[in-house]
Amino acid sequence: MLSKFDDYAIHQTPEPIAQPASTDRNVYDRYWFNGYDRDGEFYFGIGMGLYPNLGIIDCGFSIVQDGEQHAFHASQRASGEPADTTVGPFRIEIIEPMKTLRVVLDPNDTGIECDLLFTPRTACIEEGRQTMRGPRQVIMDATRFAQMGTWTGRIRYAGRAVNVDPARVFATKDRSWGLRPVGEPELGGAPAAKLPQIWFLWAPLQWDDHCTHFGVFEDETGFKWHQDAIVIPAYASPDQIPGVTDPNTRTFGGCEHNISYEPGTRRARSAEISLISKTGERLDIELEPLICFRMKGIGYTHPEWGHGRWKGELAIEAESWKCDLLDPLALENLHIQQVMRARCDGRTGVGVLEQLALGPHAPSGFKQFLDGAG
Repeated sequence: MLSKFDDYAIHQTPEPIAQPASTDRNVYDRYWFNGYDRDGEFYFGIGMGLYPNLGIIDCGFSIVQDGEQHAFHASQRASGEPADTTVGPFRIEIIEPMKTLRVVLDPNDTGIECDLLFTPRTACIEEGRQTMRGPRQVIMDATRFAQMGTWTGRIRYAGRAVNVDPARVFATKDRSWGLRPVGEPELGGAPAAKLPQIWFLWAPLQWDDHCTHFGVFEDETGFKWHQDAIVIPAYASPDQIPGVTDPNTRTFGGCEHNISYEPGTRRARSAEISLISKTGERLDIELEPLICFRMKGIGYTHPEWGHGRWKGELAIEAESWKCDLLDPLALENLHIQQVMRARCDGRTGVGVLEQLALGPHAPSGFKQFLDGAG
């Protein structure tokens, strides 16, 4: 099937662009964003995923403020046009690729809406390719890049209006594509010999004149099978950004972390992360939580609105919950981001710490699939 992109010289296979190179059902292409007030007054998350081999496109928008989280979910049949980033009342508008874009959630029956402009402070940050293999097949094989910036605009929910001021509201853009588990669980074959394990820590942080980026996957022993540690300049205006990538980006050789957990949870009470260069230079960063966001608000591990599930030709729903009433060890509540006050060498910054911990992780003291910290 031909699409608008077939008129550009961008083909990677003999197939039209709309046809993925792989026939794996788990092929995906995803937009993800966060936004957060620099003092932790509120946080919002945005996601949109296209699953071409499932014929589905879905999205989510969710905001947490004053102890409550509100979420908008939508899903529909994909049009087959990769340039179509619309899901019901939701759309993403690419104004200038790798720079400015707009996220719009038009007025709808849920009462949740937004009109937000993303403006970058940095060039794009390409993470290393992330490949996780299971006993019988590849579980994840993805390319990802991040970009730091600010938001301008407004949000409405539950009868409230939130002004989004770029002087106060920072942004992270995350684009990824490749393979990862989506849709309903696959059936058939021998049952898994053991439950899955994943331990993931991800921390994009913003400072006055630069940004730092940290990410790590570890197995149950604490072995780092993937890590990213990057420092990138930040600019006052998008016009000053030197290109899609920045030649002044510094890629460090490794990273370390030390997490102090809230008892009975898998959520950080405080954290220390370190970026370590090949010559031994260290950036040691202390992190203090300000507000917690459940990623299920935009579909991650959501029991009903998980990514790539068929919900019909068009389905829309809203939900909300009081954060203090959630079970912190319920599977759907484990995947989180926390807005963090960051400190390093006398400087103060702000950003997020994302955590997903399933199964054992010896450095954390986790021995079971869902046990909490002691």
